[in-house]
Amino acid sequence: MSNSIEGKTAIVTGAANGVGLAIARHFVEQGANVMFADRDEERLHIEVGDAQTEDGAKLRYFAGDLRERLTIANLLSATIDAYDRVDILVNASRQIMVTDPLDPEDTSVAKLLDQNLMTALRLSQAVAKRMIAQAAEDARPDDMVGTIVNISSIAGRRTQPELLAYSISAAALDQATRCLAVSLAQERIRVNGVGVGSIMSANLQTRLGEQEGLRKAIVDATPMGRIAAPSELAETVQFLASDASGFMTGQILTVDGGRTLIDPVVDTAH
Repeated sequence: MSNSIEGKTAIVTGAANGVGLAIARHFVEQGANVMFADRDEERLHIEVGDAQTEDGAKLRYFAGDLRERLTIANLLSATIDAYDRVDILVNASRQIMVTDPLDPEDTSVAKLLDQNLMTALRLSQAVAKRMIAQAAEDARPDDMVGTIVNISSIAGRRTQPELLAYSISAAALDQATRCLAVSLAQERIRVNGVGVGSIMSANLQTRLGEQEGLRKAIVDATPMGRIAAPSELAETVQFLASDASGFMTGQILTVDGGRTLIDPVVDTAH
């Protein structure tokens, strides 16, 4: 099976910076047509700029709040207008918030479920519907129709009370990935996810600047002893988006430098 995504059309959310930007850029380098989607229009213009106006441009950008259903519809329409179809969706937009797990007035769980789960779920449903319509037009019963890749987190499997909201949203996204995979399998659409550890995302860069000692704590907790670059995740996402993973669906691949393999408790004397 080929790892190529050349000629495919992809939507990548969270593409103004960090992980989403790295994935979107990598896809363009690999010959895909890519719609960079994010709320930050200023940053999108900096990253994509006038390149989208060139003849035969393989990249465009769309700015909008994807928590809104109309924005999702407009993003899909903009992609179809530009490239006539969509073959790959990468839900890479994520937000992290610190939570007080004992504060009944804390609204972070609801906010992150809306941002990290519902945005990805609604966009996946809309894109899948378009992929199914394309398949009917293509009349190629043996080919895969499309792929969806959700960027999640190992936080969904670990317990960090201060990241309650983020952990819940990651676990929910993993379950949504599995449910969509089963529901769309007969439509020849594959849905997989990536559970990431410490990747140098925009969120993590901000937290490293705010929390003294956080970098050392992360490195010490990671067997490979470092924080990954966003570009390292991009090739894993390409694998899941390509025919190379053609018999995989409903899987959450872990990319965390071994962090989930160890018990963080270092005192083994008792």
